[in-house]
Amino acid sequence: MSDSYSGSPVVVIGAGPVGLAAGAHLAERGLDFVILESGDRVAASVARWGHVRVFSPWKYDIDTAARRLLEADGWTAPDPDWLPTGAELIADYLDPLAKVLGERVRTGVAVTAISRLGYDRVRTGGREHAPFLIRLDDGTELRARAVIDASGTYLSPNVLGASGLPAHGEESAAGLIDHALPDVLGADRHRYEGKRVLVVGAGHSAATTLLALSELDGTSITWAIRAGDARRAYGGGDADALPARGALGTRLHALVTSGRIQLLTGFFVHRVHPTGEGVEVISRDPSGHEQSVTADLIVSATGYRPDHTIAAELRLDLDPILGSTRALAPLIDPNQHSCGTVPAHGADELAHPEPGYYAIGVKSYGRAPTFLLATGYEQARSVVAALAGDWEAARDVRLELPETGVCSAGLAEAQEQRVGLATGLSGGLLSTPLPLAEVSTGGSCCG
Repeated sequence: MSDSYSGSPVVVIGAGPVGLAAGAHLAERGLDFVILESGDRVAASVARWGHVRVFSPWKYDIDTAARRLLEADGWTAPDPDWLPTGAELIADYLDPLAKVLGERVRTGVAVTAISRLGYDRVRTGGREHAPFLIRLDDGTELRARAVIDASGTYLSPNVLGASGLPAHGEESAAGLIDHALPDVLGADRHRYEGKRVLVVGAGHSAATTLLALSELDGTSITWAIRAGDARRAYGGGDADALPARGALGTRLHALVTSGRIQLLTGFFVHRVHPTGEGVEVISRDPSGHEQSVTADLIVSATGYRPDHTIAAELRLDLDPILGSTRALAPLIDPNQHSCGTVPAHGADELAHPEPGYYAIGVKSYGRAPTFLLATGYEQARSVVAALAGDWEAARDVRLELPETGVCSAGLAEAQEQRVGLATGLSGGLLSTPLPLAEVSTGGSCCG
């Protein structure tokens, strides 16, 4: 390692579950590091969906190095077979972990750009020996020997418009558009009750929101999807390998059949136009056929995408479809894999042409929705081992999961009976239709 690295830490971007796990592994390896979190608290994005119950138990939600650090500090792990809410994930695990990691975790600090000191993306000739230059939103800069980007994708949701482009008028109507998993039956209840609500999207996040909205008195619900029918969204019903997921589709189907939810198929959002009576949403399909619906509010449950803007001056090799590394893309292709069938992978698959830079966690998956916390933790372990020069450990990647993932439907059903909640899957999340304060206890899957 060049003397230009002397005194420079590993910079971890993001203090969510995977970023904090990276910190735990760095601490165990004796490597200097700092974790930078743009939010005003650790796991700020998780806090936004704190009312949601994840559908994998605690035994899959705690990183191994983090567990060792916490237990050495006197921490007692939660019930390994229990499914926590996002808020419980923070309170019972992430906050205690951040406390153990101490002052190396900094909140309210946003990274605006990453480069190499003295090198733009074009200049060669020794760039691998130059430290990384991390520019922060307060105008200050840090030097780093390596960068682990675990900033996630929660702050870069997909647009409402079809074809991957924003709908005309989408930006000006932003105040009337909420993104996936609002707390419909809790903190956001006043916003939705008695309103006309349009939910756009065909995934589990959309289904979860639709089921919650159906519990509100006087709320009119319209569901818009691009497909010609909703069979895929309904899932396998009683034949589904995950009964809770099947039950979600069965309930949703029943609400559509009864007329409680109005389903619009072949709906390609083209224009969003606020009017005196609400917001008109106009669809234009590939053949040019138009249809429209007027609502008071829109929930855009259209997924997320990675934002690589801060790394624009680094040499990244991104898959042109998913936005992950090219080596990782075929392993996580959602057309071929579910959460639990993604093979173990680590530093080799996550490496870019820019030595020392790794994106891990859900950001590493690009647009693939098959991410698990357990896979993110193994990524963190492998990458930190590589940074420590222990390539034998870095390449010894292991991940043992049931083929259907760690999404435990049986546990979910047991907890429904235990806390009296009707739950629904949301891309790996179980959403409770009660305010967070009424959820007494609380592990993570696809997120």
